[in-house]
Amino acid sequence: MSPAPHVFIIEDDRNFRDILENELRDEGMAVRSAEGLGRESDTHSLDGCDVLLLDLNLPDASGLDILRKVSSMSFPIEVVIMTGHGTVASAVEAMRLGAYDFIEKPFKIEELKAIIRKAHEKRLLRAENVSLKAQIRMQNESRRIVTASPIMDEVLANAAKLASSPLPVLIYGESGTGKELIARAIHEWGPSPEKAFIAINCGAIPSSMLESELFGHEKGAFTGAVQKKPGMLELANEGTLFLDEIAEMPMELQSKLLRAIEENSFFRLGGTREIKVSLKFLSATNRDLQADVAAGRFRADLYYRIGALSLRIPPLRERPLDIPVLVEHFRQMDPAHKHKAFSGGAIDALCRYGWPGNIRELKNVVQRTLLLSPGDVVNRDDLPADILGGANEESEGLKLSDVEKTHIIKVLRESGGHRGRAAIALGIDPKTLYRKIIQYGIKM
Repeated sequence: MSPAPHVFIIEDDRNFRDILENELRDEGMAVRSAEGLGRESDTHSLDGCDVLLLDLNLPDASGLDILRKVSSMSFPIEVVIMTGHGTVASAVEAMRLGAYDFIEKPFKIEELKAIIRKAHEKRLLRAENVSLKAQIRMQNESRRIVTASPIMDEVLANAAKLASSPLPVLIYGESGTGKELIARAIHEWGPSPEKAFIAINCGAIPSSMLESELFGHEKGAFTGAVQKKPGMLELANEGTLFLDEIAEMPMELQSKLLRAIEENSFFRLGGTREIKVSLKFLSATNRDLQADVAAGRFRADLYYRIGALSLRIPPLRERPLDIPVLVEHFRQMDPAHKHKAFSGGAIDALCRYGWPGNIRELKNVVQRTLLLSPGDVVNRDDLPADILGGANEESEGLKLSDVEKTHIIKVLRESGGHRGRAAIALGIDPKTLYRKIIQYGIKM
């Protein structure tokens, strides 16, 4: 149930204003009123208001001037104009300036109440739209590809090139490397970013249901098909279909998918009408598809079709420079613990670990450590024992100095160049930080 609207009435006729107040309060609305907004038309008095009832003919001010003030607010309220006979032209001008509606005096109170309710509904919808857009922005921010690694810069540059091609793209990478993030980036960098991006995990859906999910079905196509249902290919029309873990797709379904890709058409289960689509096919796997083809587990013709263009996402152990910036990214995403910081020793230990679960594993470790660490600085000993005990011996040869330098620069920037605060955040002595700054030639 929607909350009752808060109404503000600007009307110079006190008796008429009192009548309106009483009638609207009887309807359960919250009502305030005034003869005007004061000499300077101060809109602060309208704070908390949903709908403004505004008389155009005011003795000390122009109703249109007040309307202009209201329309310039960061989140304008809905304005209903009350106008007398002979001033309809002014009411039309008010509509042009952004008023929701106008009502000509004398009017029936029930008609006014109906207009106020509709104006309130519009304001609620606008507020919901603003909220949804904010959530989308937050989601997009959380999906942002975070990297400081030259090897990933090259991957992203290649992804941008592949985005402009209509050919299918096959994304290789270990589990947790961010294959879906890359797929979304290819979609957003492509010619139709405003169209749908539909992702389906072929390994997470039972094989008996996967065909229906992909191609849809007609009513009565099988037991339980009580109504027609469009499939993922149909929903992704003019956009992008991302098939994650495509190696898990059953062999009998692979031939049907191949035809859909080659012909840009398909039939729903139980259907007799061919459905035409135009979309970008992206797929991903953490397996060696060539080996699967050789072993007879994957169709060679489908492999060559979906792999016309390919992209490999390197595992996290091959891009250690990304570890400090990803740790920082995940810390910032945790509003309850973003005041905490990881010490240099903790970052060093994280960089030495092999990360078999890649970015997904790193995110889980960061979230867990932020939650359980007792102080505002996460030290090496606060990390999980399996991370400290699972250092990758091969990582000893990596240039950890580059990792350390990158992390120190980031913390210094966040501290506004204040070395004392940066040293506390890094968990090291200020003198040690000063030596590191000299050692790495850091200029702030």
